[in-house]
Amino acid sequence: MKLNGKVALVLGAIKGIGKGIALSLADAGVRVALNYFDWEEELAALKSDLAAAGSDHLVLDTNLLETEAIPAMIDKVVERFGRLDILINNIERGGWPVVHGHYKQQQWDLEMETTLRAKRWVFDAALPHLKAAGDAVVINLSSIAGIVGRSGPAGLVFNEGYAAANRGISLLTETWARMGAPQVRVNEVMLGFFETRHAQKTRGWGLLTANQKKAILDHTLLARTGVIEDVVQAVNFILKGAPFMTGSVIRLDGGYTLGGEVIPDMPKGVI
Repeated sequence: MKLNGKVALVLGAIKGIGKGIALSLADAGVRVALNYFDWEEELAALKSDLAAAGSDHLVLDTNLLETEAIPAMIDKVVERFGRLDILINNIERGGWPVVHGHYKQQQWDLEMETTLRAKRWVFDAALPHLKAAGDAVVINLSSIAGIVGRSGPAGLVFNEGYAAANRGISLLTETWARMGAPQVRVNEVMLGFFETRHAQKTRGWGLLTANQKKAILDHTLLARTGVIEDVVQAVNFILKGAPFMTGSVIRLDGGYTLGGEVIPDMPKGVI
């Protein structure tokens, strides 16, 4: 896909990974619609950075938990730009056991409604416009919580509800790839521990002890947490360098899901 002149909708774009992806697309000449709902204090910085990028853009304030508001959001994007080519489905509510403690139903419901349900209703409203574009891409952002659950060093970071919601995203990725083909490619980037997502620049990370943080890094083969640019590069690969890929998951976790297992020396054998 040639990005210049395309139209993208980026969810959760007020800061962090969503903002990083949006600014990268804007720098490539993409006309970008960015949706946010909370973190209002970050809005001025976002608008300043968008202005510096110089690309035509639209900032939207939509509560995606109100599913009846989602079609109107999509309509605003299409009315402004005339089309929709790219959907970056980046919205979540991460459940930190170390932050929230024991589950309450409200916390469980928020994780399901935000991390899983909102993505589905956005895709449903966007799909006709994406198909009409003829060469469109959807990228779902998810978490390795869908693989590791509340276990090991991640047990203080990932709740069961958050983990279950993220496992559901992978099912949706496969289903939507079938629904969108051949006009729309649908792929997924499954994230591990990133600075702005479950690591250094989040409140929950500050509640972990030094040993608990070290255990997470020791479990990560590359011995570091991810940065926004790691995600941006993966997104750009899917958009520009993988025209034959759909229904796939890129696990971007520095090897966390492989960590913790030691490869023994090869034995001499008996023959």
